[in-house]
Amino acid sequence: MRPRLKLYTGEEETFDAPPTMTISFGELMRIVDEAAQRKRSWMNDFSHDDVTITEDLYEVLTEYARLRPGA
Repeated sequence: MRPRLKLYTGEEETFDAPPTMTISFGELMRIVDEAAQRKRSWMNDFSHDDVTITEDLYEVLTEYARLRPGA
């Protein structure tokens, strides 16, 4: 039987959430730090991606960014 073409209307398609993985903050920090120090080009591929973090980590990071001395 020949394949049939389907008309795309955008209404029938459902999008599943992308798969997620869990990694400790320490492990993530070690990997990202090493990659940043070595100026790995793959880091740029993810520079505009969103990252989900816990609320308390967000608060610490934003407070740190606000309080640290200017460059």
